[in-house]
Amino acid sequence: MANRCLLQSKLGNLPARRGKVRDVYELAPDDPAGLLLLVATDRISAFDWVLPTGIADKGRVLTETSRFWFERLGSTIDAGVPHHLVTTDVAEMDLPEGVDRDALAGRTMLCRKSRVVPFECVVRGYLSGSGWKEYQRSGTVCGVSLPPGLVESDRLPEPIFTPATKAEQGDHDENVSFDRMLNDLGSDLAEELRERSLAIYLAGAEHAASKGILLADTKLEFGHDAATGELLLIDEVMTPDSSRYWPADIYEPGHGQPSFDKQFVRDWLLASDWDRESEPPPLPDDVVAKTRAKYIDAFERLTGAAFVCG
Repeated sequence: MANRCLLQSKLGNLPARRGKVRDVYELAPDDPAGLLLLVATDRISAFDWVLPTGIADKGRVLTETSRFWFERLGSTIDAGVPHHLVTTDVAEMDLPEGVDRDALAGRTMLCRKSRVVPFECVVRGYLSGSGWKEYQRSGTVCGVSLPPGLVESDRLPEPIFTPATKAEQGDHDENVSFDRMLNDLGSDLAEELRERSLAIYLAGAEHAASKGILLADTKLEFGHDAATGELLLIDEVMTPDSSRYWPADIYEPGHGQPSFDKQFVRDWLLASDWDRESEPPPLPDDVVAKTRAKYIDAFERLTGAAFVCG
């Protein structure tokens, strides 16, 4: 498994912007109509740290899951969802000579360049995570008042839009009220982001439910096409990294739920003696294997396709 684990990509002499998971390359930095390459590595982060151990094939799961949703959303929502994805087929990409295309296959998106909207567009259908913590304190989530008496993991009366400011790498995103988004972006853009985000969540939740999965919440990103100004859905879409997916057959409100993500990683780190202030320790093989299996299980359930290992 280790020989399939890509922790850092390299495309000739092209400089990369490296996030927690993705390496981003500009193919024509001075051209607004130029394209980006987004390479999803097998890096995994927890508690705002990138861990030294990767999860083999994780980048392929994220890329193929996003591709599935980009394509599906274009046909299942009225008027479709404009997005930045051009192709995931590396054979169609104009890459520098000598680049190992096999290493990039299945984990690379060629995308339209965009000016990123500086907010995460979060939609919650269930009460969990930071939303549950805030509700316990104030009965609200990002300023949205909720009925009293809800318990952890309860389904909300209706999905709510709860934006967050985008943090620099290493910092936490900050949950904010919709009024803050209105003030910063203006009412037209803020309302459009809320409307699109809710429509995407509802379409995703309906499909996931048909596959025996609950979409508890998801985080979406948008940007304006750098050449045309069109508002686009960008980055990753409803992957196990950007969403909470729960198995529907064992869903039980009143406590946290098992999920299709890096739960095994978080649990192991919390049980270890790591202080979360210093470099994190390597992950043991069994935690890596269980986490990898969760990601692949989510992909196969959602798409109905067998995952092809790299």
